[in-house]
Amino acid sequence: MKEQCAEDQRPQDVDRQGRQRPRIFPNLVVEIGFCVALMLSQIMSEFFISGFNVLIPSVSQSLNIPAASTGWPSSAFALTAGSSLLLFGQLADKYGGFVVFTSGLTWHLVWTLIAGFSQNEIMLNFCRALQGFGPAAILSAGIMLLGSIYPPGPRKNIVFSIYGGCAPIGFSAGILVSGIADQLLNWRWYFWIGAILILITLVSALIFIPAPIRTQRPNPTLKIDYLGAALFISSLILIFFAVNDCGHAPNGWRTPYIPVTLVIGCILLAGAIYTEHRLTSSTDDSKTTTTTQTATPILPLTLFRVPHLPALLIALFLFYGTFGIWLLYTVTYMQNILHISPLMVVVWYLPFALGGIVLSFVGGTILHIVPGTILLILSGIGWVMAPLLFAILPKEGVSYWAYIFPAMICGTVGVDITYNITNVFLTTTLPEQQQGLAAAVANSVLFLGVSFFVGWGDFVAEMVDGQRQGYKAAFWLGVACAGVALTVLFGWVKIEAARGEDGKGEGEEEER
Repeated sequence: MKEQCAEDQRPQDVDRQGRQRPRIFPNLVVEIGFCVALMLSQIMSEFFISGFNVLIPSVSQSLNIPAASTGWPSSAFALTAGSSLLLFGQLADKYGGFVVFTSGLTWHLVWTLIAGFSQNEIMLNFCRALQGFGPAAILSAGIMLLGSIYPPGPRKNIVFSIYGGCAPIGFSAGILVSGIADQLLNWRWYFWIGAILILITLVSALIFIPAPIRTQRPNPTLKIDYLGAALFISSLILIFFAVNDCGHAPNGWRTPYIPVTLVIGCILLAGAIYTEHRLTSSTDDSKTTTTTQTATPILPLTLFRVPHLPALLIALFLFYGTFGIWLLYTVTYMQNILHISPLMVVVWYLPFALGGIVLSFVGGTILHIVPGTILLILSGIGWVMAPLLFAILPKEGVSYWAYIFPAMICGTVGVDITYNITNVFLTTTLPEQQQGLAAAVANSVLFLGVSFFVGWGDFVAEMVDGQRQGYKAAFWLGVACAGVALTVLFGWVKIEAARGEDGKGEGEEEER
């Protein structure tokens, strides 16, 4: 229920509205409880991306998973989450953010709990894949709820900055819990502790989400694009399977099933794009004629007419790919090359988590002052430096303060600022009826970027002799991706400061 400003309101009234508590909250306690539930959901969505990497050696030994298959439990989660976000975004637009949000939490809870009882590789992969649908629903609906309630202004910037700051906290919390579970308990407790935290999040949401939001449906007459969803999900799964498995296939890219799945995936993706083009055209025609309602495209191609958005999405895809490579290979490098214990890995990641907390508060106070382009370029520099510092690590005598610590700071600068700017820009630019789409696009790029480039990082690492040199090659790939993304930002992206609705903020971009 985004509060709209009347056209005849004075600028100071508009600015005041962007600072005040939304009227939908009866008091500050309810607003804080609502925000806490949303922040916890963000933490738990990212919790299961990072922490599992620490557990790979123990899980592989316990379930007899071959070395060539250890990447799948990690990739399956990100792949199903990223490929289904658009569908859940549309479901949130039709049925309301509350329904999709609480259903996603319940689904996430069930499959997280079952994953802890996995008895073999197939069961674990199955649970991790189904687990990914939970965050897809949670993130789509969560950002939709925040974006539709808070009007553009300082209060929205602060809330979104704290929400974005929960991403590195979730990453670090996953590493912390997995390190403790691996060293002091059992790897299964990583999932069970996560299930307890998800249950707390679900109860908080049921208590503190205000009643008017629970029945709110931004677009109840929307017709779901199930065909487009099926084509997108199946095509992405096949393409990403080929990319992620080519490094471990018996003959690499020459293994027959690799090019076959890749080609079929590309054909299905082309079909998905054609379907969206046809539905977008039909939707435009229906605005001028009284025809039977057609399905609303799951990814309207009109979205790419938003100034600077196509270039921004390309840069984000590369940035998040860098993040996926950096996250996986920093943990494995610390454990396998530097021989650091799981708990020490947690300690070394603390600046990453604490930096996210600091940036969440600082960012909320400057997003409406500093142009988004400047902040994105700053984050791009962080994206470049984070893997670069690991790529140039000496073979012996590694100094934590000279290499690891600044890499952690650069990592949180990259992911935190990028995530905040993207969410504020999309939720402010798109209308209330498409807030679910805004959330889906923002998070799809994240998950798909992580899953896609982790596969390429694995492929590059396998092509280089020696474990240490393979890891370094993956880091250099991350540097290259971040460098290309930074170049795209410099040349084709311009985002203004996120001011209130009376200013030329992110919601009122000018085509130049």
